[in-house]
Amino acid sequence: MIRVAAVGDIHMGLDSQGLLRPAFDTLPDCADLLLLAGDLTRHGTPEEARVVAEEVTGLPVPVVAVLGNHDHHDEKPEEVAAVLNAAGVRVLEGQGMVVEVDGARVGVAGTKGFGGGFVGRSGSEFGEPLMKEFIRYTRRCADGLRTALDELAGQGCGTRVALTHFSPVPDTLAGEPPEIYPFLGSYLLAEAIDTAGADLAVHGHAHAGTEHGMTSGGVPVRNVAQPVIRRAFSVYHLHGHEAPTTASASAGAVG
Repeated sequence: MIRVAAVGDIHMGLDSQGLLRPAFDTLPDCADLLLLAGDLTRHGTPEEARVVAEEVTGLPVPVVAVLGNHDHHDEKPEEVAAVLNAAGVRVLEGQGMVVEVDGARVGVAGTKGFGGGFVGRSGSEFGEPLMKEFIRYTRRCADGLRTALDELAGQGCGTRVALTHFSPVPDTLAGEPPEIYPFLGSYLLAEAIDTAGADLAVHGHAHAGTEHGMTSGGVPVRNVAQPVIRRAFSVYHLHGHEAPTTASASAGAVG
C-alpha cells in the first residue's frame, strides 16, 4: 500500500512560521510522500517561499510540489521554485519524479495547469490572439503533464499520480459559483491524465469546492485545497502494481 499525503493552498506569509511543521513532523507515521498542490505562498515572493521551505526542510519523506497562481503573483516563480528546490522540494512543471516506496516505483507528474473550462462550456483557440494564447497555454501545460506521465510509465512506475494546481474536472469544483469554473480548471488536463493513465489526480485552487471527483476515464481526483480538506494534509492509499505496457488509465484503490 502506498500512502500519499497531499495539501494545497496553504498560502503562507511571513507570519506563518511554524504553523504546519508540527503536523508535517508526523508524516513518517502515516505517509510515504508529501504532495504540495500549489498556492504555497500568498503573493509569490521569495521571502514567503523561504517560510514554506522552513516548514518542509529535513522531512524524512520526499516532498513534491507544483506552483499555483499565487506563487506567480510577484512574477518571480523561478525564484520561488529555486528556494523550494534548495530546501529539498522537487518543484515540477511538465516533469516527473520517481519515488521509491518499499521497492515500488511511484511516479509523480506535475504541472500548474491553467483555466479554460470544461466540455460544453469551455474556451477555444479562436478569435483574438489573447484568447488563443489563453487556451494554448493550458494546452501546453496539459501536454507537459501527459508527456511526463508517459515517461514515468516508461521508467517502470506502476503507480502514477498527476499533481496540478488547477482542476482537471468540474466534480471537485462543486460549491464554487459556476460562473468562475473556466478560471478554476480545464478539461484538457483530464484528457491528458486519461490518455497517459494515472492512479490518482490531486489538485487545489478551488477553496469552496469538493474533495472527491473522477475523470471520465475513471481516475480518482482529489481537491486538497486546505480550505476544503480542513486539515494540514489528507492521506490517500494506493495499491501498487506493475508498470503498464500501454498508456491506458488503470486507477487503483484510493482511500
